[in-house]
Formats: sequence, structure tokens, C-alpha cells
Amino acid sequence: MDTRQQALFIIFGGTGDLAKRKLYPSLFELYEKGFLKENFAVIGTARRPWTDEYFQEVVRKSVTVEGTSKEDADEFAQHFYYQSHNVNDTEHYVTLQKLAQRLDEKYSIGGNRLFYLAMSPRFFGTIAEHLKSQKIVTDNGYNRLIIEKPFGHDLPSARELNDSIGRYFAEDSVFRIDHYLGKEMIQNIAAVRFGNNLFRALWNNRYIDNIQITLSEALGVEERAGYYETAGALRDMVQNHILQIVSLLTMNMPASFTESDIRREKIYALKALQVYTPEQVEENFVRAQYAGTSGLKGYRQEEQIADDSKTETFVAGKLFVESENFSGVPIYIRTGKRLAKKTTRIDIVFKDVPKNIFGPEKLGKNILTIIVEPEGEIYLQMNVKKIGQNFGLQVQKLDLLQSENDDSPVPEAYEKLILDALRGDATNFTHWEEVAYSWKFVDAIRTAWDKKEGPLVEYTSGSMGPHEADDLLAHDGHKWVFSAED
Repeated sequence: MDTRQQALFIIFGGTGDLAKRKLYPSLFELYEKGFLKENFAVIGTARRPWTDEYFQEVVRKSVTVEGTSKEDADEFAQHFYYQSHNVNDTEHYVTLQKLAQRLDEKYSIGGNRLFYLAMSPRFFGTIAEHLKSQKIVTDNGYNRLIIEKPFGHDLPSARELNDSIGRYFAEDSVFRIDHYLGKEMIQNIAAVRFGNNLFRALWNNRYIDNIQITLSEALGVEERAGYYETAGALRDMVQNHILQIVSLLTMNMPASFTESDIRREKIYALKALQVYTPEQVEENFVRAQYAGTSGLKGYRQEEQIADDSKTETFVAGKLFVESENFSGVPIYIRTGKRLAKKTTRIDIVFKDVPKNIFGPEKLGKNILTIIVEPEGEIYLQMNVKKIGQNFGLQVQKLDLLQSENDDSPVPEAYEKLILDALRGDATNFTHWEEVAYSWKFVDAIRTAWDKKEGPLVEYTSGSMGPHEADDLLAHDGHKWVFSAED
């Protein structure tokens, strides 16, 4: 079966960091693997006055790593073209349409077009309108729009943004990208849950005690300070990445492994999120900022950050999905900057056995851990007998995915998602209803915080956050599975 794709990519923001670090290398991987070959072209657009030759050199540099074939990189870069472009200038779209048509004919693309908006969301509506009005959208192929987060800063702004796009592109043509959904171990959640009767039977409130999700970053805000001051950890990480993971962990088993059935169950899970009152926000959520230490600035000492900033760099919370299978199961989440270690992990903590027949010795918890990054791994913590004459128990970890024994290279998240978009498979993209229910949950927290007076608590850089995050679990008789010492 021929798996090669035919498409013209038009990348708005083609000179940006995302394009150079993620998009061009991902396209090159698809080229090397044969998914893209002769019948594709890429138009990069931005305000900078680049030539095709300069743009192609930028592309070559972005895809060249140790072991890269110079011949392949050169051939790949020849498919790239550049147009200096002002997104508000109609005449520039006229020029873009002519270039797109010429490349469509040159590479026998058949009218398939994929528009990637790697720029500020405030331009999304304007670009979508001009793509339609200037007939850059074709009649004889598919037209798909990929858009990056942030998708609004609250529900009203997200709805306004969605409406501005929806006037020109149908929902099934809009691909809202969340790169976490392209990560191998995030996609493994469905495999573990629904591909193993052992876990399928236990994946409910009768057997699960609590769920813990940690997305920690070792770096501070760095060059993203300006953006981060307007967003904060709640909007930057919880509204999208974390709540998407929550939906995958708590959705019901879909009738089939298809885009429509999976999406339906994810929407139901997000719809079932308990939206908090201000009093419940105070009880169930913690926010904080990292403090300065020797050699490191505190958040409020960073450039572009206000001296009295109340933007959180850390969030921990307890949330509930009020569905039949998960009602009553606390889901603890935390994310932050300048923490002990960069990691993304999920810990499913199962309930204790009803009766311990082994005497006074306390049994260890059964915990299923999915480590998304830095290295993908799944393991199950369980109790086994200690080796020796006497009968004693010890905790052991059963490795369920021995990635070190698998020579298959793990595709980068953007590579997988771009190929999905080329195939028209939106399973691992975010539907508007998912965005809406996520914002509804987050807005309730943000509104409560905005009414609260006084500075935020601080936490030590290199820790796993303030002690209040630990207290959140201790109040329920629990503790974080992952600690700063791990």
C-alpha cells in the first residue's frame, strides 16, 4: 500500500522558533521515512524579507544533525519556498494564492492544502478569512487548518476565537494541536486501559484509591517570561495538557477505537469535571511562585515580570470527575517551574487489599506508573516475598515496557501529529467541546484567585513545590508517589 502523502504546507510563522525546532525536523523525518517524497511543497511566510535560498539554508540547518545525509537534506530543502507576508494585507494573499497554485501544479499535489498557524492566536480569524476570500482554499482537495495553543485565555475569548475560525473552516477541518497527545506514552494510556482485561476490570472507583499527575519542569520561565506573565501555570499547563491526560485516564471505554467514539468519551469525561465554587477552590487548589536562591532569580526578579506579580509558576490541585466509574476518586495534579526534576508521570494508586493476612507488616501500595518523559516507561509496584528462609514481603517493580530492548526509534510528537493531520485523523487533536469544558473548569479557579488579596506563597527552587501541595494530599491520608529525592 502506498503511504506517501500529497500536500502543500503553508506555514504562517515560518521563521519562528517552533517551525525551526519542531516543524521542519518533523517534516524531514516524514520525508526520510517515505511518507513525503516528490509530491509535496512547503511555503513559509512571515514578515522577514527572506529569499527562497536563505529560507532553504535555514531549513537545512534545522534538519541537520549527526548522521544526516547532506544529499537528503539538500533534496528536502528544495521543496521549500518563502514569501514575506503581512497577515493583514489582502494583496499578500493574492501573491500567496498564485505561488500556491504554481507549486500545486509543479509537484502534482492535487489541491491538498494544510495551513499551519504557528503564530499569535489573535491573527487566526484574519488568516482564516483571507484563505477563504482569496481562494487559497481549494475545491479539488482537502483543506486543513492546524492551530497552536493558547486557544483563548478564558472561555469567552476561546469561543470568540473559535467562532472567528468556524465562519470559514468546518470543525472537522480544524486540528487544534496539543503536542502531549502525540507523545508515545500518552497514547499508551489507551493501550494499557483497554488492551488488558486485568486493568480494564480494575480501572474504576471500586479499586482505584487516587490518581496523581505530575508535569514538572526544572527550568524557570527563561525567554518565555513575557508570555508567562499573561498566562501562568494554570492556563499554560492545566487547561490543556493536564486536563487532556485526565480525560484519557477517566473516559469510558469507547465503542470502537475510532476518532468519533474516542472523542465522544473524552468530551463526556471533561463534561463530568466538578466545577468548583470559590470556597472549594480555596480548599482544593494551591498556587505559588518560585523564590530566588543563590545564583538564581526568583520569579518576580525575572525580566519582564512585575514586582508585585501574582502570576503562579506552580499549581497543585485535587479534582473530581463525577462519572459512574470515577465518582469519589481524587485526582491530584501538580505542575510548575524550577522544580527538582523535569518529568511527566502518572501514578495510579490502587486500594489496599481488604484484609492483610501477613501479620503486622504493612503492605506496600499497588501503583501503576506511566512515565512519559524523560524516558518512556511503565511499571507496576507490587508486593512479593523476600528471598530467604523466613516469610517476609518486599515491594518490587514489574517493568511492563522494556523500551531499552526495543530498537524502534520513538517518533517525535510533532512528527506523529503532522502525519495524523495529513491522513485526516483528528483522534489525537482537541475538539472544540473539549476546549470549552476545560476552560469552564479552569475559569472557576482563575476567577476565585483573581478576587483573593495578598502575595502568593513561595517555594524553593529545586524542590517539588510548597509544603501546601503536600498538605493537600496529607489531609486525605495520602502522599505524593514522586518526591524530590526520586
